Amino acid sequence: MLVRTAATRRLSTSLIRHGRRSIPRAVTYLQGREFQTRQATNSLSSNQRWFSASPAAVEESTAASESTAAPFVSTPERKYEYFQNLEITDSGVAIIRFDCPGKSVNTISFALADEAKVFWKNEIENNNQVKAVVFASAKPNMFIAGADIFDLKNIENKQDLIPIIQGGVDFFQHMKKKNVPLVCAIDGPCLGGGLEWALWCDYRVCTDSSKTKLGLPEVKLGLLPGFGGTQNLPALVGLQAAMDMMLTGKDIRPAKAKKMGLVDMVVAPASLEQVAIDSAVGLADGSLKIKRKPKSLPNRLLEDSPFGRNLMWKKVKEMVDKNTNGNYPSPYAIIQSVQYGIDHPKEKYENERKQFAKLAATPESEALIGIFDGMTQMKKHNFGKPAFPVNTVAVLGAGLMGAGIAQVSADKGYTVLLKDRDDASVARGEKYMQDNWGKKLKRKHISQYKYNMNTSNVTPLTDNVKSWKKHFGHADLVIEAVFEDLQLKRKIVADMESVTPEHCVFATNTSAIPIADIAAGSKRPENIIGMHYFSPVPSMPLLEIIPTELTSEAAKATAFEVGTKQGKTCIVVKDVPGFYVNRCLGPYLVEVSALVRDGVSLETLDKALKDFGMPVGPITLADEVGVDVASHVASFLSNADLGVRMQGGDVSLMKNMVEKGWLGKKSGQGFYTHSGKKKTINAEIKAYVKSFVDEDLGLSETEVQNRAVSRFVNEAVKCLEDEI
Repeated sequence: MLVRTAATRRLSTSLIRHGRRSIPRAVTYLQGREFQTRQATNSLSSNQRWFSASPAAVEESTAASESTAAPFVSTPERKYEYFQNLEITDSGVAIIRFDCPGKSVNTISFALADEAKVFWKNEIENNNQVKAVVFASAKPNMFIAGADIFDLKNIENKQDLIPIIQGGVDFFQHMKKKNVPLVCAIDGPCLGGGLEWALWCDYRVCTDSSKTKLGLPEVKLGLLPGFGGTQNLPALVGLQAAMDMMLTGKDIRPAKAKKMGLVDMVVAPASLEQVAIDSAVGLADGSLKIKRKPKSLPNRLLEDSPFGRNLMWKKVKEMVDKNTNGNYPSPYAIIQSVQYGIDHPKEKYENERKQFAKLAATPESEALIGIFDGMTQMKKHNFGKPAFPVNTVAVLGAGLMGAGIAQVSADKGYTVLLKDRDDASVARGEKYMQDNWGKKLKRKHISQYKYNMNTSNVTPLTDNVKSWKKHFGHADLVIEAVFEDLQLKRKIVADMESVTPEHCVFATNTSAIPIADIAAGSKRPENIIGMHYFSPVPSMPLLEIIPTELTSEAAKATAFEVGTKQGKTCIVVKDVPGFYVNRCLGPYLVEVSALVRDGVSLETLDKALKDFGMPVGPITLADEVGVDVASHVASFLSNADLGVRMQGGDVSLMKNMVEKGWLGKKSGQGFYTHSGKKKTINAEIKAYVKSFVDEDLGLSETEVQNRAVSRFVNEAVKCLEDEI
């Protein structure tokens, strides 16, 4: 039986009842911890302020808003806090440059919005010299990363957002009444409120920089584009392209943006501002005509006729139902906003802002913003600086984990030494990386130059390469990703300490073995730390960093900074069996085996937990990570310190499968039989699982969900209690 205190039982029930639809993203990142959220410092004092959310805000923006800055004082050299002084060219083009103070990013805050109205009124509105306007950024590689998400958090009654948004839309429409061309010069991120600003302009020019990306990612925060985005984007790029952007929150790169009509020109960064000015002049004097690519016949039939739109909406809803299982309200609100705008064009913006305010009040949005806030907080640490800068990362083991670690390291410019026992093993690792980079190249996510740089950053090494020790003599960080065997890992530590420099940090990717046990007998225990990645490494964002009591602050800083540069969300956890993630998953998997024993089929288990909101069901999860890995973790934790919390099921269900060679997707056979993209459960597996059933209790889907998820949540609460 599961032992729970009354307090944790109440908390578990509350989390399941009120947070179930917000758990999916949390589980995606495997971060069930309690996030520390900061208090927003801006206060709402005017209904003319406006907001548009985007998860593009970064750590620097958060830190800047948390700090107490001296009040801005206007001077002739700097009249405005969030904008550089206006520049007007001889041809009458007014250049308005965003320039948020004290940070390298521009974000739209309430304060910036207020000042924008003052700026327009003072500098543009009655200035007859202005024949056109160019919006640009004073910051390199940065247009607008989005809105200040913490302004939204500070508003208790989300209905107060309606007049705020109305004030923003009124401002944009007021700008249009100047009847001069509005041009956006975009270099770097143009996301959320930044893109909505650009959509109100007549013409958009962006750079071909790898840092330039355009998108409306509000759906990732449980919101929708609130300042005309759901109306202005479809009008510009068409319904299908707009729905794809808004429902996925994906970034659009320059070449695709031009092809789909999101921008009008793509130029080199050095030419951006001049091309934008020339375009503004041309639009003003009539020498430049805006040319929009006409819709193809199939698109016209789908988007511009009632029958075609009905068919399209049916397919869109089917896609949303499939991807969300109905657990997220924001995609449906986006669909409603676009549909309503088509049918009621006069009330389209009013409906959009009402939908935004409604979404902002949902627990799903609150939870997703909390996760975003927590991930932002996780970018900071107090370990100081690494003792030495990391230039060379050595990876031991070229399997899926090792190759993935090598890929995310090489991708960020590190020199990578990838070592395995023989040429065939290291070649498989190289192929894995090259295939992944090749897919990005084919999809134009990276250039041929970037592909070449990534591949050239990797040096393959084997035991037979005589110079491998010389190479490792330059390593600043070694990450081992070999088999889960304590004695093997201890031997590797000794071998590495004999060939690497004194400052080199040794990180183990073990999934469960205590780091202190691996460090036992080490000559430099202060340099040993755990860096636990998740598979597949290139796409899984979480990284557990596990120091021992002897790990130095410099080693912690090294692991954190490398992990962050690799694009990971780093969490520092205690050196206990299972660390944090697997410690939570252990009891969850035990309960899954108990549910199998109680007659719940594999298909029902996967469906129930997906319907609850998990990104994948537990059976698919075991097959994806490897039945052998899941079995090892469950068996290890069963013999560790969790005690009764690992009881109630029978983890030999997976152990016996490992003995049969049913290792999951990687072997082609696990709980599912994997053939290409298809997976089925064959008769042999069904018979094997049926042999484990004691009695079919006829459990309902809700009972299955509550039993499984309560085990996960309870252990997460226990981790908080134990300060893991």
